[in-house]
Amino acid sequence: MADADIVVVGQGELSLVADLYNQVFRPGKDEEFFKRRLAGRYQWLILIAHVEKRPVGFSISMELKPDTWFGWLVGVLPDYRRAKIATQLLKAELEWAREHHYALSRYECFNRHKPMLHLALTLGYDVVGIRWDPGHNDNIIIFEKDLTTEPN
Repeated sequence: MADADIVVVGQGELSLVADLYNQVFRPGKDEEFFKRRLAGRYQWLILIAHVEKRPVGFSISMELKPDTWFGWLVGVLPDYRRAKIATQLLKAELEWAREHHYALSRYECFNRHKPMLHLALTLGYDVVGIRWDPGHNDNIIIFEKDLTTEPN
């Protein structure tokens, strides 16, 4: 397990987020894509995971409703997977949401991303739904976690 330093960053770091995203996902996205997604959101959170001062992962989440926090994206560079970086990012995100008085956390994941599905279950999320995404030709599994109870 890598002991990552998880740092909250602002929109000024979206070029770094885009760079990390493009090393993890295809097709790539530019900084403007992330700016548009965050535009008009009441509250959002960007976390960067560093290992030995190198950025190796990120998390972006936002308010879905006044009592519900939504985990939108998590990405970890391939060389740092299986080192619990995503776990550390999601735990930091959940802690932040609790501290900011959100009652529920929602997380969605494509069915094909088995490690992330497993992580959600490990962190105490419940499966609450499923929907088909024709653009990605895959099911999206919808998870929720009650933040008013003690953390895992």
